[in-house]
Formats: sequence, structure tokens, C-alpha cells
Amino acid sequence: MKIAVMLPNWIGDVVMATPTLRALRKHFAGRATITGIMRPYVSKILAGTPWLDAKIYYDHRSKDTDLQVRSLVPCLREMQLDSIILMTNSFRGAGIAWLSGARRRYGYVRYGRGMCLTDKLYPPRYRRTFIPVSAVDYYLDLAYAIGCPPESRRLELATSPHDESGADRVWENLDLAKARHVVVLNTGAARGSAKHWPAENYIELAHEIVGDPQNAVLIICGPAERESAARIERVADHPRIRSMANENLAIGVDKACIRRSRLMVTTDSGPRHIATAFDVPVVAMFGPIDPRWSETYHAKSINLLHPVPCGPCGRRVCPFEHHRCMRELTVEKVYASVIKMLEQTEKRVAIAA
Repeated sequence: MKIAVMLPNWIGDVVMATPTLRALRKHFAGRATITGIMRPYVSKILAGTPWLDAKIYYDHRSKDTDLQVRSLVPCLREMQLDSIILMTNSFRGAGIAWLSGARRRYGYVRYGRGMCLTDKLYPPRYRRTFIPVSAVDYYLDLAYAIGCPPESRRLELATSPHDESGADRVWENLDLAKARHVVVLNTGAARGSAKHWPAENYIELAHEIVGDPQNAVLIICGPAERESAARIERVADHPRIRSMANENLAIGVDKACIRRSRLMVTTDSGPRHIATAFDVPVVAMFGPIDPRWSETYHAKSINLLHPVPCGPCGRRVCPFEHHRCMRELTVEKVYASVIKMLEQTEKRVAIAA
């Protein structure tokens, strides 16, 4: 058999799709080749995992013609696919699946694309409103539709020796090896400013954390957050509050740095899911997003949500410009959760010893 999977476009969603990829690999082991269709950076997230036999890069927004629909469709037709599974919800994706010639096309009926699908799933609704459901379950239901048996919801990633070497250099450059606990702060969030927690809050929180001489703080960032991460480090002005602003920002190095940390404090964004995939304890701050959409089923996680009359609104930018859902989530509350998670981690380490 030949199966293609059109993977999600966002880092966090890709990580939440890993139980589905694992389910497909287990069920079709030795009986099918599984090809992932993905944006180029998604390959770096999945590097080291064993579930895909091949990868095809696709990004309709790219100026590179090799990444556009005109190149993807002939490639898929040449493969003579038996099945294609759509994790994306766009009409474009369904159209590509139909044009691919795949005999079975699995996906959710949304945005008028049901006509392109042979095997249709329907997201749960109450009247016209979608009922929040974790992306982990949303994707797993696609695997169940194609015949996979029940699979664990555990998120899973891997690192390479090269990734770990990059993290070693970060630890050496930023003098982190002396700390008993390295707490990672992820201050960024894709898709709008509504998820952001104020920079001054991160600075205050970092100072609270390093009040214990056993702790160090590492502020991770992507290229878009490099300047803000550097500013937080500069204003914090403490030898055990460091940022990756001047370090290698490759996704693999980020994964390895997160994997070896003791705890992550984060917004609802991709690094949160990476931490979960490596079983790192997480304190996650939710503002405009209902946590049920991105539930990770992580036993070592505390989700913080400050209730406001207008939320969770799901908007990328606060429509009222007060941003209360994040601004009124206090440093004291977040720090209390940090202490709780560190104490629980110490107990687990002691029991294991």
C-alpha cells in the first residue's frame, strides 16, 4: 500500500499529530509506505522519528515552484496512492487530495470540501458552533477511520547527536551546567499578540526563580523573538538569567535544550508541545485560547487561565485592546505553579533514586 499524510502547518499541531503517525506506522508496519507532505521546517521537528518512509515538501505560499501545487500534484499522481489522509482543514488541501488520484481520501468535512473526500469525518458541533476538542484526538480519529487500533495520546519527538552537540554548546556558552535546575521561559507565541504575557512579567518571574541559587533561567526564542529575548536578558541583568538570542536557533537545538531542562514556562505555542513530547514539566499560560483545543494530556502540566468576561475569545489580537486575560495573570500565580512543579519533580527524582 501507498499512504500519504498531509501534515499540519504549525509546530505545535505537528507535535500533537505524532500519536497519529505512530498509530499509522504500527498498524501498517511492513504493509505500506507512508509519505509525509509537509512544510520544510516540519521535517526538522520530526527529525529522528521513525514513522515516515518518505517526505514531500509543500508550501503554497512559497515562491519556489518546487514547493507549489503545480509540482506537488504530478508528484502525488505518479505515486499512485491508495490513500491520502488530510490533517489540514483547508479546501486547497482537499482539492490536492482529489487531484492526486488517491482511491481513498480521509478528512474532515469543513469549508465545503466534503465533495473531495471519500471517507468523511465530521467535527463535533453544537448547532453552528464547533465543540472544543484536542487536536491530539482530532488527528487520532483520522487514524481510527483508516483502521488503526486505539493508540496512546502520548506526544513523542526525538533529537539527534548533532542537536545534542548544539545544546552542549549553548549550555557551555551560557554557563548553565552549574545549575541544578534550568527553567526554560518561552516568551513568544505565533499567530498574533493576544497570547503574549508582558515582558516585565517574565523579568520579574525570572528573578523570583533565580532567587534559589540552584536555579538558572534560559529564555528560548525563534528568529522573530531574538530581539525581545535579548532585551529581557539585558534588563534582568543577572548572571543566571540567560537567553538564546545570540545562540544557534536551529529547531533541533531548541528541541535538545528543551529536552534537558527541568521545567518550561510558556504560552500556548509550539515549544509547549515540544516540552510535553520530551516529558518535561510545563506551566502553560492561556489567554484568548480555550485550553481544550490544545489539550496534551500531559500529567506534568499546569494550565493557567485568568477568567475574563470576554474570553476565551480565540482572537489573534485583543479586540478590546485591554488584553486582560494575559495582563491580569499575575507573576505570583505563575511562580507558585513553578515552585509546585519543581517540588513535584524533586519528589519524583528522589523516589526514582
